[in-house]
This record gives sequence, C-alpha cells and structure tokens, in this order.
Amino acid sequence: MARKQTYKMEKLARIYDAEILPVWSHRFGRMILRDLQIPEGSQILDVACGTGYPTTEIVRRLTHGSRLIAIDGSPAMLDIARTKVEEMGAKNVFFRSESAVPKLSFTDDVYDIVVCNLGLNDFDSPETALVDFARVTRPGGEVRCTLPLAGSYQEFYDIYREVLIKHDKHETLEKLQDHLASTLWDVDQCYDWMATAGLEDTKVEIDEFTMLFKSSREFFFAPVIEFGLLSEWKRLAGKGQEMQDVFWYIKEAIDAYYAGRAFEITIKAGMLRGRVPSDEDSLDTDATTEERSGEDEIDTKRDTDEHYIGSSQDEPLSIDDNVKLDAFIAGSRRPSHLKKD
Repeated sequence: MARKQTYKMEKLARIYDAEILPVWSHRFGRMILRDLQIPEGSQILDVACGTGYPTTEIVRRLTHGSRLIAIDGSPAMLDIARTKVEEMGAKNVFFRSESAVPKLSFTDDVYDIVVCNLGLNDFDSPETALVDFARVTRPGGEVRCTLPLAGSYQEFYDIYREVLIKHDKHETLEKLQDHLASTLWDVDQCYDWMATAGLEDTKVEIDEFTMLFKSSREFFFAPVIEFGLLSEWKRLAGKGQEMQDVFWYIKEAIDAYYAGRAFEITIKAGMLRGRVPSDEDSLDTDATTEERSGEDEIDTKRDTDEHYIGSSQDEPLSIDDNVKLDAFIAGSRRPSHLKKD
C-alpha cells in the first residue's frame, strides 16, 4: 500500500503543474494572495505547499527579515517547489518533507501568517485543521485557507443523483448524500470552524468559476478529476459490476444532456481568513450565526474558464485503484443487462 501511494504521488508530481495547477490550485491559491500583507520580520508557514503555488508568489512578497517555512507530505511535490524557489535565488525559505496530519510538529505561537491552499481535507476535519493552524500562530497573526464549498460539482452530482433515483439505488443515494455533507461544506460551517479555532475578524470569500469538458470521457479522464474525487465517486457506487453499471448510466446521461455543448462544472472556491486574538483583544465566543451574518461580508466573484479541460493521457491514469471504468475503455459496448432508458 505504501509503495502504491508513493507511486501515485510521484505520478501526480510529474503532471501537476501542466494538468492540474492551471485549472484548479491556481484558482484557489490566488485568493490567499489577495491583499496579503507581510510585515517585516514575519514568520510564515505554508502547509501542504504542493509544487509551490502560492508559495513562490509569497516568496516574491517577503519583506526584510521575513522567513517562510513550506511543508508537504509528498517529497516528490516538495522537490519541485524547492527547485522553483532555488531558481528564484530566494533567501530565508526552508522546505520540510512532513505531513501536517494528525497535527503540525511546531510549537505554539510561532508564526505570524499560516496559509494552506486546498490542504484542509487532508485532516480528520477542516475544524481540526484550523484549530491546529491557530495554535501555531502568534497572537495577532493571520490564518488563510482555501477549499471547495457546497455547490461545487453540482452539475455532476445532479446527474449522479438522478441516475441513482431512476434505477432504484436508494442505499447508494443515501451514501451520496452523506458524502456531500462530509466533503463540501457551506459558509456557516466555515464560520463555526473559525469560531471553534478562536479566530476573530473572520471572513469567507468565494470565487465561483467553471471548468469545461467536451464530453463525459474528457471529464473522467481529466487529472483534476482522476486525482480528485473520482475514487470516492466510484466507492460510493459499489463494487464490481454494480459500480460499472452506475458509471455507464452516468456516462450516457452526461453525453445525452450535453450533446453538442460543453459539460460545464461549477466550482465554488472558498477562502477562510481570520486573526488570532492578541492579548488585549476580547473575543466574543457567544456570537451567533445571525449576529455574524450582519457583520461579516461574503465576497463572491465569478470567473469562467473558456478553455476546455482535457488530458494528455490516452488512457485514464487509474492509479487510485486497479479498476478502470468499462464505459471508457476503447471499443467497449454497453452491457446488454442494463435497463433501456
């Protein structure tokens, strides 16, 4: 299992900057950079830095006496980030190959700024992650994290749900609902996490963007999907032929509904930001969601990617497991036992 996971991360590192960063991580990472202020002498921690975005952009903003520590659990990804920074000739930047799970190895009150681009889902829960990020942040310091929010992938989930209802797969439908509740969270939950972490001056910013795919095949072949939620979607559908049948139905539904036009997937990118109270601050931990809604602004911006997202791969990578989707194997025919729509 460890060898398989290592191979997966090495494969991901090789294609990440070309296939995933432009259409995914960059969209989230630039939100962290928005009006980011780095005072002189700041200590900055970049958790789950990946191949180095937004790490390199933060490095460009380092002020006199500032220092950046970047960590990632994948040595292959970290090597790419390290090379980028070395080529910049940057000083006071240090990389450590380590996972942030189950908790950061750093002592309390060390950093002035902690950032994490799309790493919250690596933890047992985003709430656990934010509590730990706040722990290592100095009083008055800032925490900034990104993650996809509820409403992301809605077009795909609508089709998935419709297929399950149409073919009486009620148990799988319940699993899908549980998956949505534990994978994509709403804004109120984000504020609750930050309150639990003891952060103040909290804010959730939302950038909405779309990813375009020419067909169901392009969608499932795209590394942003293959390395993303595909393995979980397959697990929800069951095992063996049961899983294969569900994905046949999904494939046919996507291609029927979106024939002649792009399969457009909406992503709601969220950026959570908050400040650790300084010694003189008083934190009102009794604030309710209703009180908060009048005080905190939710910034929403929409951006459309007009380029189709595909893959340089001739075949799906299929490294999340050893089971390829029959519906996308060249020359495969629809199984005769499937119900006709």
